[in-house]
Amino acid sequence: MSEDIIWSVKKSAVQEMLKKGQRQDGRKFDEFRKIEIQEGYIPKAEGSCLVKLGDTQILVGVKMTIGTPYPDSENQGNMMTSAELVPIADPEFYSGPPSPKAIEFARVVDRGIRESGMMNFEKLCIVEGEKVWTIMIDLHILDFNGNMFDAASIAAVKALWNTKKPKYDAKKEKLNREETDGKLQVEFKPLTATFVKIGETILLDPTLTEEKVSDAMMTMSIRDDDHLVAAQKSGIGIFTKKEIDEMLEIAIKRTKEIRKLI
Repeated sequence: MSEDIIWSVKKSAVQEMLKKGQRQDGRKFDEFRKIEIQEGYIPKAEGSCLVKLGDTQILVGVKMTIGTPYPDSENQGNMMTSAELVPIADPEFYSGPPSPKAIEFARVVDRGIRESGMMNFEKLCIVEGEKVWTIMIDLHILDFNGNMFDAASIAAVKALWNTKKPKYDAKKEKLNREETDGKLQVEFKPLTATFVKIGETILLDPTLTEEKVSDAMMTMSIRDDDHLVAAQKSGIGIFTKKEIDEMLEIAIKRTKEIRKLI
């Protein structure tokens, strides 16, 4: 039996349950799976966090180093986000250069943080046009059962909130990772809420099966003040304006609940 046929059968089963108002794992349509957060998971990193969202498990590490600013922002620090999707987490992932899925994943997480104004990049400037702090965020999926975006968003935000700047001696131009110079200055906790549409039903925090059988997916990044700062839509299906308004209302409510945990 081909994979397309298998997923077609699974979609029919999922839709039958949705018609009865049920999800396969018993959750409500607008409910997140259980969230577990463990900060400081990597001792040698400037900041880190391990997050379990249901059976999806993501580890985020933050490293700070000295770099040169971009030509169009000479008075601002840099931030780079990369993702590693390893085969042990899901059979569809593979080793080697970043896949389009890994690139999209990293960009969605990066955009949510960057567009929220979580950090003032001007405060990361050491010498304008010459030296700035560069923040590197590494996303590692350890187990994947759907919704990598929200799990990574929680882990990245928590990791940045516990990030400590290594000591930098400007005269010697030397970075000492054995000493710290206080915490990284952060202002917001932008979090994402991801939805899928299966037929006419909208579900929050999809499992892998729900993602696979969905017609469309939407990830919304919400700031502490309830502002939508970024969004990413994928899939061939469409969302109506009414559905988008309803998803935004749910996203604001649910991210506010998660924010209390971090």
